[in-house]
Amino acid sequence: MPHASASALPPPDFETASAFPEVTWLKRAAAAWDWASIRNYVDGLPRETNRSFAVGVLSEVAGVEQWMREILAATPDDVLALTVLGSREVRIGWEIRTAAPATKVSREQFAGLHAHLRQAEQLLIRATALDPSFDAAWAERLTTAMGLQLGQNEARRRYDRLAAHHPHHFSAQGRLLQKLCPKWGGSWEAAHTFARECLLAAPEGAVNGGLVAEVHMEHWLALRGAEREAYLRQDPVRAELVEAAERSALHPGFRRAYGWVTAQGYFAAVFSLMGDLPRAAACFRVLGNLASEYPWADLGGDAAAAYVKHRDAALARG
Repeated sequence: MPHASASALPPPDFETASAFPEVTWLKRAAAAWDWASIRNYVDGLPRETNRSFAVGVLSEVAGVEQWMREILAATPDDVLALTVLGSREVRIGWEIRTAAPATKVSREQFAGLHAHLRQAEQLLIRATALDPSFDAAWAERLTTAMGLQLGQNEARRRYDRLAAHHPHHFSAQGRLLQKLCPKWGGSWEAAHTFARECLLAAPEGAVNGGLVAEVHMEHWLALRGAEREAYLRQDPVRAELVEAAERSALHPGFRRAYGWVTAQGYFAAVFSLMGDLPRAAACFRVLGNLASEYPWADLGGDAAAAYVKHRDAALARG
């Protein structure tokens, strides 16, 4: 059966709501200040659900910080409101800093980031004290630990507190993985070891295997010239990525939990880069035309163009 030509393929869809339609409802409820409906929704999610997803959606809504402060003025022990406001403070801080390299960020921008992260820390410390099992608050505290440079041991302590209640929390694992990379004071050995631990501990078909693809992508991005060219073609790297994909993204029981588009995208990208076009094509077929900003934004700046380039090459030959 012939593959669709590049011109016949739809453009990548980066809208989170396309993969998870509840995003549209959550944003509408937030815009309407309908806290009762949002609380009922979040409280009604199955225990193993990654609540960081819903908190992240709410924290994207402009002005939500004013609303959360009003809720907390009336009910200071509202753990969800504390967490949403903390997440919003983190987001505002990072918007001030921007995604530019540290050398291009001004002292004033760093000061703004750290001020908002310190405010977030206080809110999130209170949230985790009130409910030590609330996953989204601990996951946000991993982000503040990174931004405030609190060190590897403190980041791992926070992750372990979360994992005691939620052992396969993809959002938290992704944040700790970033902290374990050399760019945040970690090491490649620590980062690769953690990603593999997450893969093997999770049930087959879970999204967690995507961390193995992510850490290999991070490692590849940190290299230059001939080293980068050779990295993904090493037999041990290839073997580990194939094993991880077969336990997760390419497993027949792959579950489309929160984060699945990102996990599938990392595998599509690394298999494309290593020249394993059949496996890359298999990942792109699962995605349809769904996409997340990363890994594609790391492959040349224009995430959509990078996605199209690699997808079309994989489907044409794989």
